[in-house]
Amino acid sequence: MNKKYLEATLYSAGGIVLLAVILIAANFIISSLNLRVDLTQGSVYTLSAGTKAILGKLEAPVTIRYYFSQSSTAVPVELKTFGKRVEDLLGEYKRAGKGNVIIEKLDPQPDSDAEDSANIDGIQAQYASTQESFYLGLAVSFLDQKSPIPALAPDREQLLEYDITRAISRVASTAKPVVGVMSAMPVLGRPLNPAAKQQPTEPWVLATELQNEFTVKKVDMAVDRIPDDIKTLLVIHPRNISETTEYALDQFVLRGGKLIAFLDSYAYFDQQPDLQNPLGGTGAGQSTFNYLLKNWGLGMEMSKVVADLTYPTGSGSTLVPTLLTLPQEVLNKDDVVTSRVGSLLYAFGSVFTGKPAPGLTETVLVHTSKNSSLVDLIIATLSGEPSTRGYQPSGTEYPLALRLTGKFKTAFPEGKPKPYDPRGQAAPKADAKAGDAQAEASLKESAQPNSVVLVSDVDMLTDGAAVDVQNVFGQRVVVPKNGNLNFVQSLAEQVAGDFDLSTLRSRAAFTRPLTVVQQMEARAQQSYLGRIKSLEDSLMQTQDKLAAMQKQRSAAQAAILSPEQQAEIDSFKKKAVEARKDLKDLRKSLRAQSDALQLWTKVINIGLVPLLVVLVGVALAIGRRRRARGRAQATVMGTATK
Repeated sequence: MNKKYLEATLYSAGGIVLLAVILIAANFIISSLNLRVDLTQGSVYTLSAGTKAILGKLEAPVTIRYYFSQSSTAVPVELKTFGKRVEDLLGEYKRAGKGNVIIEKLDPQPDSDAEDSANIDGIQAQYASTQESFYLGLAVSFLDQKSPIPALAPDREQLLEYDITRAISRVASTAKPVVGVMSAMPVLGRPLNPAAKQQPTEPWVLATELQNEFTVKKVDMAVDRIPDDIKTLLVIHPRNISETTEYALDQFVLRGGKLIAFLDSYAYFDQQPDLQNPLGGTGAGQSTFNYLLKNWGLGMEMSKVVADLTYPTGSGSTLVPTLLTLPQEVLNKDDVVTSRVGSLLYAFGSVFTGKPAPGLTETVLVHTSKNSSLVDLIIATLSGEPSTRGYQPSGTEYPLALRLTGKFKTAFPEGKPKPYDPRGQAAPKADAKAGDAQAEASLKESAQPNSVVLVSDVDMLTDGAAVDVQNVFGQRVVVPKNGNLNFVQSLAEQVAGDFDLSTLRSRAAFTRPLTVVQQMEARAQQSYLGRIKSLEDSLMQTQDKLAAMQKQRSAAQAAILSPEQQAEIDSFKKKAVEARKDLKDLRKSLRAQSDALQLWTKVINIGLVPLLVVLVGVALAIGRRRRARGRAQATVMGTATK
């Protein structure tokens, strides 16, 4: 029996050793093949096609120095986990770079060479609750160009790939991008003009911020060709734009130029003489693209502005439903520009209509809620109860900002428009030949895919809407009110660089919201708004009935209520009490369901999954013990038989 037991033990040990050898060999072979599969939702461990395209254009290696105080006890646990994910992502860059991306990992400790290097590269020290410092950032360098990301944070993890790729693209480019600005408003400031009775104005804060990142050049509104050195053009409120200028923009886009346009049906900060008011009144200016929008398959509502009672500004008597405070929920979370902008202030703007022309793809960047509606311009700036009188939600999420992508076709198939001649005289022959030559040179279609960004509000860019300018100890301090400037700066920064940056997706989040809870709350909110509307309709019907009854009575009896009127009022009061009770019960039920769902979700995630793992482990252990016991009994019986 001892001999048989010894043989079984040797065979078992030999099997284990053989299995270990097989596993090691298989692991070595698979690792040499570099096979990887990303099974995460959203492919959080896979680089975007835009990033791979930019890395493929590198002509020489770029160096990414990753500073992470991973051995420091001051680093919070959640940041250590985040730091590991950053390191994994950098490993993806190294693999995709195929030798053109060099990763250097440094662990800055106090008074170390790594800390000195971090300070030289512009990496900022962060401080824990114990006031101990640590570093978590990176710097991208190429020759003498350097672009740091001073501090990495989990809150911006969805944009981490974009930030790194943008830094690589920036250092690989030797020249500062040129951005043109075309506007009927003094965006870049205005000098004193006594002849036109115009006072000098300072540049908008937007212009100052753009000048920090780009070479900004002014483009005249009457231009017939956009200069070739301008690759990105920012058009802000092109009021009274001519057909010739639209042709210049058309050809600019077809040549591959990047266009960002802010249009408006009610530019509050651009007061113009009201031609219908002989007493010298003023009205808000308007701007649109008459030819380009139509050619792209789009329209713009010019006789109305959009109101939204889900995202108004103010409350009570100061409620302005046409002055929208738009949260992150209505901004495109999958786009790198709008995914982390924050809130936007959208002031008395219009909406885009229609569907993009064949060959073009529309991506909505900002939209309203379904509790929105288009209202007449005459009530654009009203507040309080007059602004909501007769309000009817459309049930439509109107697009406020969008991006068109694809191959664009010209809006001027017959070539450059002829100059307007009020006398109707024919142009000289030489000029006609020159015009024919220009028409022949006109582009009919873009050679490569391009993108155009359209926004249906101009006021959001003005200093009055975007920033607070304060004077602190004699210094001019600019404090952003919202994400408006961040929005336009990010747009310009994205399109002024490599085109592949505009196609780069926002990475999926490692943590996900409770979408079922959000959907349940949205349904309850719709029910809540519906009951409010029902209550308001009942009130209006009661008032109409009271008014009809009042007309049937004499003037002397007008102040005295009839039994019918009193009964109608009592009925409405009863309905109002019942509606308020129903709304109260609805809110209570919503909170109870939401809390219960969140509780059970946490129980399942925190308790049930580990419990299942334990049960599976126990079941495997019991099964393994039974099999071992069965083998031992079989060995004993075989020995006894012999």
